[in-house]
Amino acid sequence: MKKVIFILALALTGSVTFAQDTPLEISGSADVYYKYDFAKTGNIGTSFASDQNSLSLGMIDIALKKKTGKTSFVGEVSFGPRGQYQSIPNSDGTYDESGANSFHIQNLYATYAATDKLSFTAGYMGTFIGYEVISPLANFHYSTSYLFTNGPFQNAGVKANYAISDKVGIMVGAFNNTWNNYMANPAKGLNSIGAQLSLTPSEGISAYLNFMDGAESGTIVDLTATFQLTEKFKLGLNAADFKHGNALSYDYTGFALYPSVAVSDSFSLGLRAEYFDYKNLYEDSNENMDSSVTAFTLSANYKVGGLTIIPEFRLDSNKNNVFLDSDMAPTKSATQATIGVVYGF
Repeated sequence: MKKVIFILALALTGSVTFAQDTPLEISGSADVYYKYDFAKTGNIGTSFASDQNSLSLGMIDIALKKKTGKTSFVGEVSFGPRGQYQSIPNSDGTYDESGANSFHIQNLYATYAATDKLSFTAGYMGTFIGYEVISPLANFHYSTSYLFTNGPFQNAGVKANYAISDKVGIMVGAFNNTWNNYMANPAKGLNSIGAQLSLTPSEGISAYLNFMDGAESGTIVDLTATFQLTEKFKLGLNAADFKHGNALSYDYTGFALYPSVAVSDSFSLGLRAEYFDYKNLYEDSNENMDSSVTAFTLSANYKVGGLTIIPEFRLDSNKNNVFLDSDMAPTKSATQATIGVVYGF
């Protein structure tokens, strides 16, 4: 669920032992997709799966994890549009849509466990904010939400985790001045603060209340939760409120629900129902500053071995005419169908 946690879960899926008592664990994924927008153009501007009427690449992702005594290391690299220029910025913070950038690191950090309850981590980390992650292996839906696209992907910095009990944990940290950038502005440094309160009150229920604030990156408050209501039915939740800093020009508020049901051991159905409200985004002819959107994504997951096939149908409706229809005329809604194929190892 959490962007920083998913890589640890992936790393448990496989291992290669090079010396006794010093295992190096290797895991990852590879994915491709086909997407068709019924207006015959790339309408929906969330992250990834953006190519219209094309069998296209996602990424190949390789994660390494090693633990020695009280110290551990996680490194993750990705190659391909999803894990490269669509999610990793250049050193100046821009995204090179030509695909020419050569920085592919998703995670690179080390952790020291001072005690059974207290640990310290430093490096470039998948963010702790949000429900969805970059890797399609850890998401139910192949396309991503507006909350994911507009929130942070990575944060570089240092943090401390403390387990208050087996049901309550807390994290506090200092991070680089902007999101998604391994290199801070030298005049700003680690001027963003972050915190997380984690709760697991009972088996099948978990919640994370997240906060990050910085003069450049802005202020975001985020809640994610998962409820395993029955053996087969699960409900996920994500809600966030963001106010921009000096580097951004709009605020937003949004929430999404993720109900899913396991029809069998190999087949599941799930829905993502999202409302996302851009604030102060632009001014139209009627002097409206906001642009809100509702998005419904229905997906299936069919698993066979390490392969997951994800057929998906998505309908987005906006308050304003931000999409195009098949005649290239402005319209308020867009529909698309996608099939993603993801292999995890």
